[in-house]
Amino acid sequence: MSVTIHPTAIIDPGAQIGAGSRVWHWVHICSDAVIGERCSFGQNVFVGNDVRIGNNVKVQNNVSVYDAVTLEDDVFCGPSMVFTNVYNPRSAVTRKEEYRRTLVKQGATIGANATIVCGSTVGRYAFVGAGAVVQKDVPDFALVVGVPARQIGWMSRFGERLELPLQGSGEAVCPHTGERYVLQDGVVSVAECPPGGPLGS
Repeated sequence: MSVTIHPTAIIDPGAQIGAGSRVWHWVHICSDAVIGERCSFGQNVFVGNDVRIGNNVKVQNNVSVYDAVTLEDDVFCGPSMVFTNVYNPRSAVTRKEEYRRTLVKQGATIGANATIVCGSTVGRYAFVGAGAVVQKDVPDFALVVGVPARQIGWMSRFGERLELPLQGSGEAVCPHTGERYVLQDGVVSVAECPPGGPLGS
C-alpha cells in the first residue's frame, strides 16, 4: 500500500510515514516525525518533530500534534482539538527544554475542540468528550467531560457507554459486541471477548 499525499501537503525530508496512510490538504509533517500505517491526517494538520504516532490513527481537521506528544495505535483526534507541550508559556521566556510529555494510549478518543494539557496521559480506550479540558491523567476506559474534565462514566472498546458505577465494583456488557467488562478498585478491564475478536465480527 502506498501513501496518499495531497499536492498541497508539505512533508519535510526524513519524515517516516507508514503504508496506507493518507495526508490531505495543507498538512505539514516535520522531518523527524514517525508515523505508522493506515493513518489519516485531515486538512490543516501539523505534526511536529518529536512526535510518535502508531497505526490506524485518525487526526481530523485543524489539529496540531506538537513535540513531546505520542499517539498509540487506533487513537482518534477530533476536529480542532488541542495539544500543548509547555505548562506555563511566556512569549519572552524560552522553555523548549521544559516540554512535558503527553501520551494518548491505544484506542482512545479525543472529541472535537477538547484540550489536553501537557504532562497528561489519556488511558486505553478512554473517551474525552467534545470541549473538555484534560488537566490530569484519564484512566483506561473512562468517559470524561467538562472544564476541567471530570469522569462521568466508562466506555467500551467499541465506544458504547457501560452501565458501571464510577467507583466500587461491578460488571457490564457492551451492548454492541457482547464484551464483558469488570470494575474493581477503580480499574476497568475486559474480562471476556466474544467470538469474532475484541470489536465483534
